[in-house]
Amino acid sequence: MASYYIPSLDSLVEKFESLPGIGHKSAQRLAYHILDLSKEDAESFADAIVTAHEKIRYCKVCCNLTDQDLCPICRNSARETSTICVVEDSRDVFALERSNGYNGQYHVLHGAISPLSGIGPDQLKIPELLNRINENLEEIIMATNPTVEGEATALYLAKLLKPLGIKITRLAYGIPVGGDLEYADDVTLSRAMEGRQVL
Repeated sequence: MASYYIPSLDSLVEKFESLPGIGHKSAQRLAYHILDLSKEDAESFADAIVTAHEKIRYCKVCCNLTDQDLCPICRNSARETSTICVVEDSRDVFALERSNGYNGQYHVLHGAISPLSGIGPDQLKIPELLNRINENLEEIIMATNPTVEGEATALYLAKLLKPLGIKITRLAYGIPVGGDLEYADDVTLSRAMEGRQVL
């Protein structure tokens, strides 16, 4: 069977395959889709990537993604300033904002402590969080992911911040709305029991 190899196409497939969650087949489909675009659309797509890469940076206050000095949340004077919700990633901010259940400030760590991946406290935006501690701050909510790394990060930060006299809380975990108890795993059931509330 004759080999079928086009270096530029193969390179495009490799670039898509390097993205998280994209396997080889999906990368091929995306590459062929790009080739089906008009030259103008392909250039517009490439320009959008370059422009985003050049303009998007970290907010000077909360380290969330923004294309200005401050992100929209930090610019919003209607937001409460007495609480800071600490998250691992900017995507977590978008998820929490979708819920419309929180109106305070955020702080994005851009990762979680993971010794196996070579990520320690020094690689996270912890100094920026410490710089935000002031007399108006009443509570810091740990909203890191319920993973080993997320738990380790929350515990590390709690130990660091408790001597400053600030209330430290953790997001509750438990049974999702609409979920059945019989399908919940043991850890989820245990967390749900620990986080039970008075009716």
